[in-house]
Amino acid sequence: MENNPVKIQDLTFRDGHQSLFATRMRTEDMIPLAEDMDKVGFWAMEVWGGATFDTMHRFLGEDPWERVRTLKKYIKKTPFSMLLRGQNLVGYRNYADDVVRAFVDKSCEVGIDIFRVFDALNDLRNFETSVEVIKKNGKHFQGAICFSLTERKMGGPVFNLQYYLDKAKALEDMGADSICIKDMAGIISPYDAYELVRALKEAVSVPIHLHTHYTSGMASMCLLKGIEAGVDIIDTCLAPFALRTSHAAVEPLVATLQGTPRDPGFDLDHLLDMSDRLEEVGQKYKDLLDTTKLSVIDTGVLKHQVPGGMISNLVNQLKEANALHRLDEVYAEVPKTRKDLGTPPLVTPTSQIVGVQAVLNVLFGRYKMITNQVKDLCYGLYGKTPTEIDPEVRAKALKGYSRGETPITGRPGDYLEPELDKVREEVGDLAKTEEDLLICAIYPTTGKEFLKKKYGVE
Repeated sequence: MENNPVKIQDLTFRDGHQSLFATRMRTEDMIPLAEDMDKVGFWAMEVWGGATFDTMHRFLGEDPWERVRTLKKYIKKTPFSMLLRGQNLVGYRNYADDVVRAFVDKSCEVGIDIFRVFDALNDLRNFETSVEVIKKNGKHFQGAICFSLTERKMGGPVFNLQYYLDKAKALEDMGADSICIKDMAGIISPYDAYELVRALKEAVSVPIHLHTHYTSGMASMCLLKGIEAGVDIIDTCLAPFALRTSHAAVEPLVATLQGTPRDPGFDLDHLLDMSDRLEEVGQKYKDLLDTTKLSVIDTGVLKHQVPGGMISNLVNQLKEANALHRLDEVYAEVPKTRKDLGTPPLVTPTSQIVGVQAVLNVLFGRYKMITNQVKDLCYGLYGKTPTEIDPEVRAKALKGYSRGETPITGRPGDYLEPELDKVREEVGDLAKTEEDLLICAIYPTTGKEFLKKKYGVE
């Protein structure tokens, strides 16, 4: 075999601490490691996007835009990657096109090089506006497909091999520079990973990137089978921020691949030294780690397929209702509610939409109470679901709905009025920059509170 080193993207500074420590890692704790991370030879480092924008301004009192600028001073060779939820950006609803364009433009300006773009419904129409701006700025557009299952293994009437191949071909036609299989719940199995990567390598010509979480305990096996199948890029974390609901650790994989044609050529001693230093940093955040179970994996996800973040939300809802003893009923209800609502992949924000409604169905009776987000989903504001929404559920949800009782069928962004001018008027002098304005556009309430603190108003 010819040498074909696997490329590795590091997620320690974003998805690693988001998965384990509720996204609470501060920029000041990244800086001491930054220059040495730059020396490893990672294909890219994911440093932004996902929940970072929310937690930084809401809980850490940090300006999200400054993190990218600050890290760029120390990490000069390794490209920066971010996770972007398409028309959702880094929030929890679809935003108007003017907000999307301004946000992506500014993200390019502050230093993001690679945009991993996904949509919770895998509705590629929700990619269009952000991709247009990414390509205009000459940045790397990585099209992500949310991996989901309706059975224990890949197959069945919805999420089968052909489903993923069709999505990948459409992303390549859209101009994707690479394609990512985004397994947010850690439910892809090793042999499914092998089959999917091999098929994708034959179907499209752009690099294939495999992203999977360690939640079920299969991640390292999946990455290894993906590597055997010819995957181009994989995601890992430094060991202290790996495993559990995070990702596979980079160090064992580097040791495993040493001397093989896929050897990435990383200095293992250098990685081990950084892990030791990160271990010390991580002590600051260890109280945020879920230690309620002895096991570092959740074998239950092999059955119920509910992502870790969604589980914590379900538990909190039930605790507030003094109904934690009904968790098993909710687990049984989730697949039923999911099917009713068009079988969406369980990722932000659809995981919350399905999860909250499933809890309400258990506590009060099926669809006796319907959330506003479910109404928006049934109306079409999130996009087209993989299967049709149950007609009876849709009729109940849209009865008396403010936007109308006939669902839309077009691209959601086409039905949203421009927002930035209105936000500019509401925020007034509180927003000193375009970056400030965008914080408020995405997070109206907490964004204003952050700016008041930032500028000493309160």
